Amino acid sequence: MRDMAQDATAADLPALPRLGGRRSSFRERVADALRAALVAGELRPGEVYSAPSLAARFGVSATPVREAMLDLAKEGLVDTVPNKGFRVTAVSDRQLDEYTHIRALIEIPTVVELARTADRVSLEALRPAAREIVTAAVAGDLIAYVEADTRFHLGLLALAGNAHLVEVVADLRKRSRLYGLTALVEAGRLLASAEEHLELLDALLEQDAKAVREIMTRHLGHVRGLWASAD
Repeated sequence: MRDMAQDATAADLPALPRLGGRRSSFRERVADALRAALVAGELRPGEVYSAPSLAARFGVSATPVREAMLDLAKEGLVDTVPNKGFRVTAVSDRQLDEYTHIRALIEIPTVVELARTADRVSLEALRPAAREIVTAAVAGDLIAYVEADTRFHLGLLALAGNAHLVEVVADLRKRSRLYGLTALVEAGRLLASAEEHLELLDALLEQDAKAVREIMTRHLGHVRGLWASAD
């Protein structure tokens, strides 16, 4: 078994998207993709990843990758390893349970209330993101899946008009780990979870609060169930 502190080789790394655009945008775009890779479990706890090896996967220089990883270190998602790179921090089952519990307390009642208060135009504006989630599930692109899922849910919560609530949930999502996504892709079961986003939108548009609560409860349950390789 190889040393978990060893730098991951190119073959071990996830298939990260190649990024273009201005250098000033690389840092944010790379950081977003790295967070998604962490949440999806494609960057594993205990592994040390060097900026050059990750940069090769992005098709950019090592500098914006190193800067992005420093941002993630400030968020507690990785630790710096002198002269080697960055080690992904581990998250315990208890921590994941606590994160999910807090999210349920916040997100379920907030989204249920949106069935009464959200306007149709704002809800329909989220449909492209919901479709992106489905497309990513079909393609087995976990990073794109997590990124689109984040945009959808934070965009939905933003309709409640409470920016601090969105910030809290965004932080909890960054700290979560969904190690079961790869297995779901291989079993062809991720698509059903992806389609729940469209189901949720339809229930919100129909102002069916009971259905919204049921879908949200089921959907968040996946965080510590299907998506975490747990029963």
